[in-house]
Amino acid sequence: MLLLRCPPLLLLLLPLSSRPQKLPTRDEELFQMQIRDKAFFHDSAVIPDGAEISSYLFRDTPKRYFFVVEEDNTPLAVTVTPCDAPLEWKLSVQELPEEASGEGSGEPEPLEQQKQQITNEEGTELFSYKGNDVEYFVSSSSPSGLYQLDLLSTEKDTHFKVYATTTPESDQPYPELPYDPRIDVTSLGRTTVTLAWKPSPTASLLKQPIQYCIVINKEHNFKSLCAVEAKLSSDDAFMMAPKPGLDFSPFDFAHFGFPSDNSGKERGFLKSSSKFGRQTSLKPRVDLHKVCIGNKNIFTVSDLKPDTQYYFDMFAVNTNSNMSTAYVGTFARTKEEAKQKTIELKDGKVTDVFIKRKGAKFLRFAPVSSHQKVTFSVHSCLDAVQIQVRRDGKLILSQNVEGVRQFQLRGKAKAKYLIRLKGSKKGASMLKILATTRPNKQSFPSLPEDTRIKAFDKLRSCSSVTVAWLGTQERNKFCIYKREVDDNYNEEQKRREQNQCLGPDTRKKSEKVLCKYFHSQNIQKAVTTETIRGLQPGKSYLLDVYVIGHGGHSVKYQSKLVKTRKFC
Repeated sequence: MLLLRCPPLLLLLLPLSSRPQKLPTRDEELFQMQIRDKAFFHDSAVIPDGAEISSYLFRDTPKRYFFVVEEDNTPLAVTVTPCDAPLEWKLSVQELPEEASGEGSGEPEPLEQQKQQITNEEGTELFSYKGNDVEYFVSSSSPSGLYQLDLLSTEKDTHFKVYATTTPESDQPYPELPYDPRIDVTSLGRTTVTLAWKPSPTASLLKQPIQYCIVINKEHNFKSLCAVEAKLSSDDAFMMAPKPGLDFSPFDFAHFGFPSDNSGKERGFLKSSSKFGRQTSLKPRVDLHKVCIGNKNIFTVSDLKPDTQYYFDMFAVNTNSNMSTAYVGTFARTKEEAKQKTIELKDGKVTDVFIKRKGAKFLRFAPVSSHQKVTFSVHSCLDAVQIQVRRDGKLILSQNVEGVRQFQLRGKAKAKYLIRLKGSKKGASMLKILATTRPNKQSFPSLPEDTRIKAFDKLRSCSSVTVAWLGTQERNKFCIYKREVDDNYNEEQKRREQNQCLGPDTRKKSEKVLCKYFHSQNIQKAVTTETIRGLQPGKSYLLDVYVIGHGGHSVKYQSKLVKTRKFC
């Protein structure tokens, strides 16, 4: 079923229900119109000359295509591309009946006699193949005759593509591969892989428009872009190329097994990066991603999972014909996550911990004696951190901690505790942690739920301000400090100074206002006020309140920016 473009070729449609009694010659103008109309060849038994067709095979149901070569010594190339299943295919040729040549003039031959002349013979087999590789039949001098392409899928229903041409030298619709078609892994990290490949001569020498498409997955390499597309839905089209200078990060953690906060909108394998013009979502069953990156030939894939094997495929795509050629795929295993040094916690001793942005630290607590309960006290100095506690491998606690939190857990004889502290996404985290089997051992002071300082505007004067803050039922020592700041001091500067773990010992003596003890058995009345005097008119001050526990550790309330009246 090949519509042939050259004068020696004819158009032949020969399904079982065919009606024509003579082999018609091709109308070039009609052919050009038809070749633009892809629907003309859909499920037809005719292969057009110089155009790739896509079709579908049902399992164990053969399909047959025809085309005619009218003159001897005609160049011929046939390419069959299996998509998602292996194919069996065979190309054979029969001699044309003498009545089939010419311009179709003269009396038509009876239909049954014509069909018998063409189809009763087996024909000569030219080539056969079984497998899922993209395979070719190429001949520089083919005999005239009726060519027959038979295809069969014994594994499952599948898509495939066929391309045939009588001008293979001039057409060259498939991009040419370089002399070394391998993909090189030039750099390998825990979460990144850098790939490089030699450019297609079709782009570098022939100057045809070529773009490269990368496919990443965790299962196997692909032999054709058709096989990749068969795995993706029609909505999973190529993503737009990244902006110049920016590499694509195709994997949201969730796409490769990481949890995602946006799983409702995107798959649970890549959060679309802001580096792209549009987003692409994938179906949950496919751990596969494809992206076209323009004509550059080095690329870094990032946000991969440590100690995981990935398969990488590269396809050169001719943007004029939309036909592609596969490079030799490769695979690589990302490096293992750097093993964390585990910090040993001593019973009743406060330990300072620093965590990089998005990082984690591991701590171990192994009580030397039997215990009924174990208490973990955590003081997060900056942003919230996540704490997970496992007792002998079993998860018994998972909480976010902001400020000071205390967790009392049931003990177990000879139990060992592994603590995982995960930092903030905003920046580095600092915290203090204490583990103890003695329930009365509390180094951190208790805090109210609200640690803000309230300023009373009506009580503000040119030389003083009045503030209030909450306390608890536990008797603690409170110290208040003041510091004059510029009028342009803003909330961002104040936020950077919100390290709650910095105690009064870091302050200048001149900044201290006073210290006092305070508590109330009635939590509703646990409020204290203080008037700070000796201030300058029209000036801004930053006020800090520190609560100091019995163990000497302090916690800072949220800072308060106040300003005295300029005129009184």
